[in-house]
Amino acid sequence: MKLKNSFFYTLRENVKDEDSKSSNLLVRAGMIKKSSAGDYMILPLGYKTLNNITQIIREEMNATDCQELIMPALLPEEVYVASGRREGFGKSMFSLKDRFGKPFVLGPTHEELFAIAAQMKIRSYKDLPFSLYQIQTKYRDEPRPRFGLIRVREFIMKDAYTFDSDEAGLDLAYSKQFNAYKKIFDRLGLDYKIVRADTGVMGGLLSEEFQAVTDIGEDILVLCDNCDYASNIEVAGCVNTDEATTLETMKLECVETPNARTIEEVVDFLKQPASKFVKTLVYKVDDKVVACMVRGNREVNETKLRKLFNATEVELADADTVVKVTGAGVGFAGPIDIKCELIMDEEVSVMHNFITGANKTGYHYIGVNTTDFKADKIADIRNIQEGDTCPKCGGKIYFKHGIEVGNTFKLGTKYSNALGLEYLNAENQLKPVWMGSYGIGPARCMAAIAEQYADEDGLIWPINIAPYKAAVVLISVKDEVQTELANKIYDTFMKEGIDTLLDDRDERPGVKFKDMDLIGIPYRITVGKKAAEGIIEFKKRGSIEVEEVHVNDLLNKINEAIKG
Repeated sequence: MKLKNSFFYTLRENVKDEDSKSSNLLVRAGMIKKSSAGDYMILPLGYKTLNNITQIIREEMNATDCQELIMPALLPEEVYVASGRREGFGKSMFSLKDRFGKPFVLGPTHEELFAIAAQMKIRSYKDLPFSLYQIQTKYRDEPRPRFGLIRVREFIMKDAYTFDSDEAGLDLAYSKQFNAYKKIFDRLGLDYKIVRADTGVMGGLLSEEFQAVTDIGEDILVLCDNCDYASNIEVAGCVNTDEATTLETMKLECVETPNARTIEEVVDFLKQPASKFVKTLVYKVDDKVVACMVRGNREVNETKLRKLFNATEVELADADTVVKVTGAGVGFAGPIDIKCELIMDEEVSVMHNFITGANKTGYHYIGVNTTDFKADKIADIRNIQEGDTCPKCGGKIYFKHGIEVGNTFKLGTKYSNALGLEYLNAENQLKPVWMGSYGIGPARCMAAIAEQYADEDGLIWPINIAPYKAAVVLISVKDEVQTELANKIYDTFMKEGIDTLLDDRDERPGVKFKDMDLIGIPYRITVGKKAAEGIIEFKKRGSIEVEEVHVNDLLNKINEAIKG
């Protein structure tokens, strides 16, 4: 591409309303532009980069014999009702009605449609296995769009689906897709971790996430300093390490704690460490009110709580509900005589002589033991913390932050049972089809790479996904020798299949250099004063080294550089 008459612009200053490094740089580099909160235009440079990412995805998907198709984005709401997922998506699904009043939705994901499509082919076990995929736009009414392309309302997704006759077949298909994903993310150059995750509204038997490691990642990755344990914090199991105590049981005593509602305030008032406290938090789990007990320096894991009750929604109860079940103001809830179901974290079950709210405004109990109340359930409902014991090997846990760029699900027969996707086995019996689902967000990948590959001057695209492999910078457009040589290099590169950008704008050299650094082209060839001698400057993005190369050696030089 020649820049002089192309759509190309850059911004020198940071963009005020972009809240991440990647979104700021992608906007400044003229690759994306916000149209509204959570919606972005993908501009020519960004689209080329995105296409390079999707091409890698296509190549690896095709290598698994997965066939590509395209599904509609506008879907009848009834298919999600039939699968039982309409309620689970709730307000996150865009919904509308056509002119006849029939309800439709904009598809957030397409498991149901792929199951319906599979019914066209599947009659007997001889029709299995097979797999399908698409690269298509999805829609979710994200309540809090942020971080540019990372959390948006309209996004491109590659979603694939496998269809098998039994669990063993699903395991094989899952492994095939899983390995393809590793190849994809390796080719993209991402620093990533694979973690166990919650199945969420997708449901099924297993979910694993491919997480790009970045400081702005909203997901917390739980890792071990001694083994390969890796999990999303939502599902990371907690190990109880407290041993049986020989402490004498204290007498239960109600003490006044005026104006002390939070753990920090009560800790300060009673001069006891937070680990001696047990906080009781009141939740609404779907339509049920539930009180949850965790140690004072712990947090309730709402995903574990939702799974414990097989619920759709979990949220902290409002103040009126708290008063109704405790008889006290917010901040004084406790387990003794509370008027709702009581869930105790496993760690609390081995604590002794602890402190809780007294269900009386301005008061707490000291010397509380598990014999002073009765829990309805004892379960692991807390978040794991850094420094905790690894549930796999006993090592120490540490955290990293990640952006989810891909996920794999063993769906099992959930959607097949709901939508009647069946086959006749060898004994002529009807059996449900076993399904797997596999998603990658190409635009999220682009943002994650921008987070990982950048410096103070701009983007540094890996060679596999850069919009152009090389940039030829013409210093003086008025110098005929320089112009002729720059165009010759450009034409040669393009004939050799090296996607190249020619900066033939009538701009100062400093402006051109800054723009090439900002947009992150891997290699810069500068045609300047030594053009008459056939000498150009060769520079790799991110390096301070500038090398003089004769034009006759340039093609070999760039090919060697690209191949690494």
